[in-house]
Amino acid sequence: MPSHRPMNQPQPPRTAKAPQEVRIIGGLWKRTRLPVADRPGLRPTPSRVRETLFNWLGQDLSGWRCIDAFAGTGALGLESASRGAVEVVLVEQDSALLANLSRITTQLKAAGVRVERGDGVAALRQRAGQGFDVVFLDPPFGDGQNDALYTAALGAARHAVREDGLIYLEAPRVWGDDELAQLGLQLHRQGKAGAVAFHLLRPLPAQ
Repeated sequence: MPSHRPMNQPQPPRTAKAPQEVRIIGGLWKRTRLPVADRPGLRPTPSRVRETLFNWLGQDLSGWRCIDAFAGTGALGLESASRGAVEVVLVEQDSALLANLSRITTQLKAAGVRVERGDGVAALRQRAGQGFDVVFLDPPFGDGQNDALYTAALGAARHAVREDGLIYLEAPRVWGDDELAQLGLQLHRQGKAGAVAFHLLRPLPAQ
């Protein structure tokens, strides 16, 4: 006879799973599904956070130049292209994620989107002075103590964005005014969703 679990025996805990796909929210490719590979540290920006971000940026990004320095699924960069950005660079160093990005951009016939293999910080440093309209920074959270990577990425982004441009930062904690000012940045908008703190930053005016 089949055995039955005693009524008072505790159930095994349920573990949260990453979504298998995310969707582009608006623009030309609205509702397009982007696959989420099962890769360590891959944590797509939640839909409600992306919706807030693009409410801040504006629904129409026609003519904008954007770089997504830790592209992952490509959700931030492709959302920008869907809304009219004329140039989008997706930087990723994981080979499986890179293959996904290449396949998606080919399927979408996204002529203005370039997929580039490499380190996000190095890619930004190579583009110092190129005046991007927006830089997206969503580095791996790691153990939550990844400040050195975030500091390097913010410093490099400051020099890649134009003087009146914007930097989006997603992090496991809120970044304060003083530490941002040391990097030549100031907070424009900020929000929090669960364990995700998200910021929209501007360069401080040159002295």
